[in-house]
Amino acid sequence: MNSEPSLETVYQALQALYQNPDVNGKERASVWLGELQRSMYAWHVSDQLLREHQGLESCYFAAQTMRTKIQYAFHELPVNSHQSLRDSLLDHGGKLNAESPPAIVTQLSLALADLALQMASWKDPIMDLVQRYGSNPQNLPFLLEVLTVLPEEVNSRSLRLGANRRTEVTEEFRKSSPVILQLLDACGESCVGDTKGQMKIFRCLGSWFSLGALSEELIIGSKLVTAPFQALVIPECPAMLHEAATDCICSALYSVEDLKSHLRLAEALYNGVKTLPDAYHMSVALDDTDKSINYCRIFTELAESFLEQIVNTPNQGFTGDLGILDLLLTCVGHHLYEVAEITFNVWYRLSEELYQRHEDPAIETFKPYIQRLIVAMCRHCQMDQDHDGIPGESDDFGEFRVRVSELIKDVIFIVGSSNCFAQMYENLKQQTESTSWDVTEATLFIMTAVAKNILPEENEIVPEVVKAILSIPPTAHIAVRYTSIQLFGELCEWIEKHPDYLDPILQFLLAGLQEPKLASAAATSVQSISTTCKGKMRDHFQGLLNIAQAIDTLHLSNEAIIGFLKGTAVILTQLPVEKIGEALTQLCSFQITPLSSLLTKPEDQKLPNHIPHGSKEDPTVWLDRLSAIFRHTTPVINNGQVHPCQTAVQQIWPVLSETCSKFQSDIRIVERTCRCIRFVIRCLGKSSASLLTPLVTQMISLYQVHQHSCFLYLGSILVDEYGQEQSCQPGLLNMLQAFCVPTFKILEEHNGLRNHPDTVDDLFRLCLRFVQRAPVPYLQCQMAKPILCCAIAACPLDHRDANASVMKYLTDFLACATKKEEKPDFEVRKNLVKGLLQEHGSQLVHALINACLFCLPTFMSADIGEVLYELMIVDRPTFCRWLETTLKSLPTESSGGVVTATHKQLTDFHKSVTSAENYKQVSTALREFSRLYR
Repeated sequence: MNSEPSLETVYQALQALYQNPDVNGKERASVWLGELQRSMYAWHVSDQLLREHQGLESCYFAAQTMRTKIQYAFHELPVNSHQSLRDSLLDHGGKLNAESPPAIVTQLSLALADLALQMASWKDPIMDLVQRYGSNPQNLPFLLEVLTVLPEEVNSRSLRLGANRRTEVTEEFRKSSPVILQLLDACGESCVGDTKGQMKIFRCLGSWFSLGALSEELIIGSKLVTAPFQALVIPECPAMLHEAATDCICSALYSVEDLKSHLRLAEALYNGVKTLPDAYHMSVALDDTDKSINYCRIFTELAESFLEQIVNTPNQGFTGDLGILDLLLTCVGHHLYEVAEITFNVWYRLSEELYQRHEDPAIETFKPYIQRLIVAMCRHCQMDQDHDGIPGESDDFGEFRVRVSELIKDVIFIVGSSNCFAQMYENLKQQTESTSWDVTEATLFIMTAVAKNILPEENEIVPEVVKAILSIPPTAHIAVRYTSIQLFGELCEWIEKHPDYLDPILQFLLAGLQEPKLASAAATSVQSISTTCKGKMRDHFQGLLNIAQAIDTLHLSNEAIIGFLKGTAVILTQLPVEKIGEALTQLCSFQITPLSSLLTKPEDQKLPNHIPHGSKEDPTVWLDRLSAIFRHTTPVINNGQVHPCQTAVQQIWPVLSETCSKFQSDIRIVERTCRCIRFVIRCLGKSSASLLTPLVTQMISLYQVHQHSCFLYLGSILVDEYGQEQSCQPGLLNMLQAFCVPTFKILEEHNGLRNHPDTVDDLFRLCLRFVQRAPVPYLQCQMAKPILCCAIAACPLDHRDANASVMKYLTDFLACATKKEEKPDFEVRKNLVKGLLQEHGSQLVHALINACLFCLPTFMSADIGEVLYELMIVDRPTFCRWLETTLKSLPTESSGGVVTATHKQLTDFHKSVTSAENYKQVSTALREFSRLYR
């Protein structure tokens, strides 16, 4: 946008956006208004729109634009304009009242809050706001909204205030908290009976609790502590006020998690929560689910904050009150599973605390609570009696059951798997003919969750359960049989120790394979048993091979088929070596034959452009199956012995090669083909040498036309297998060069790195393999330098996997100069790396530090720390100078006058890094330092 548009033009664009029925007109208006918002003119235009106040749409657009500009583009404004912007926003806010549209109130409040936080010259903004708006009842809604969002915005990621500024404003807010409490107290007196007013008070109070900026001495003596609880015990409390009061209490409870520092406030909140159980029971009686959920949230938050003390000092004082867990179990007993689910994180944390202590007395104390939890979960997992199919996992209830299974696996050590299994078995024995099927199925479901933890040597309960399941008649409800099949799969380790049960269990599962609704579950369980009991399953291989041949008639999901083939391949490797080749050829032929038919279709029967995924016309179905077979075919081969899988590979290689050529433009099919070839190469190892030349030739040829990154990945597999073979190194390096030319071309495009993260990921995986397998030839090749430059450019890339690959490459590249490993080429490697760093080392340090501070999330700083540490080991004195130069170039003050990093903080960081004795110390220093800029 070259010049500031007139207000009339802006109004016309807004009218076109909101009122013009023409879709094309709306799109053009939206694009134009977006350009306006990104331009410098947006500041003045939005201010004018707010002053003219000509309509809801224009005022909202202006308020939202102002907020966005302050949040993301505050640096555009010169410092001398900050005060006039503040005064203008205060004037706009003064025109708002209780009738003003909430959206505009929120956007202007956020704009003012974000300005106050970034404008260091605005001292004591809270006092200014209270003095300006506090005496006018019309302005109170806006004032409360600003005071609510101010604490919330302190930790806003988009503002990047930095640790120094956050500490400064939090301390300022703490000093202002008496004014806030006085204001909220006064508002509370005047808002009796005013639901909206009370909601605003609770929201504001909760926001200040969340920041931890309230004076504890003052809040304890204030009516504000008891007000939310008083609202919650009133049966007629409006739903929205009920939720606001709940949010406020939960924020307060979260703020006292450090009990030693907030003991008095914690006690006041604890006493308040103890007034709520009767109200909870009333909400259950009245079937008011929303309120029941609110009470459960409060009880859960109380348990979260007190949990450490409950575990450390059970039933000692109010902080160790075990009655809090009773409150949670009361909620777990609610008839709706959605209420019970709110408490799950407490039980996870409880199990973690007890597991780390590993103290029997503590476990005994909490065992009764977990037993009650499991019984309640069993009841919640019961399906509707009129459900006529198998248990689903995709709907809400199915997802809940999955989470229950995970929870039980986590807490089961507290009560013991065998005890739980025995308890559930007692439930089964007590069931009569009149017991509904859903009770039986839920009991079996809980047993399935703990079956893997049963000791394989158990000889009392499990045999009885297995016999009971084997006697289930075919007329039993299909869900009961489905869960029974899953239970057998989970008992695979027990079955391995009890081979007498293997045959009848396999017969039970094979019967399940014949029923469409049970087939997938049965195949999965067969896979589990085959993998675990592979030695004992050898005699059943021919039967499994027969099933594999007819597998497409069994109504299995593709996932279940792949699982079944995986189990079959595992057993195949247990056959005598002389029989493996023929068996593998046979197993592969069931996949190769239909794949070949897709390749040989006449021209007039070409495959459709959009092949239905998962259909038999989809080549990836057969490629995935072949991948599963070769991935798990790992025979033990003695030195000098011919690899038994070579014959099978020679037969399928032409088909894989043709598949790659025929579908070269389809990334999905090419990726799956490359994946399959990868497992073929891994299966054969050095015995796949005959494939190397034709494979590399085809990959290079196809990559020049279609830059599918999977070719780069497959190249890394070849380097991993053959990189140490001197005879193969020239060809592999030629492959790298052939790949790099088109790769650099797409990565050098505008936003190329960001738009092609998979290519970045796979390119540096490939380069990493060269560094690991053939470091000297790689470092001597002409591509080493441009690849290093590419890695430096990719440092700020915030794609997790791609960045991790770049950092791993840099780490190992630098390690070539530091890890001697008693190899004769160490000095050569060291000199080659130092030569590259002499030209680019300073740029690398600059890129790493700036990426960590301004581009990447905090959790990714660990990888950068490792690279910096390796870089320092190569040449510490030079690294110290590079780091100093980078730190001197960093901004020490924001556009709003906020100090980001003091000279002392920069010096301390430099010292911490350069004196580090391991990469973890560097990562820790980086993480702390980056907070100054976030």
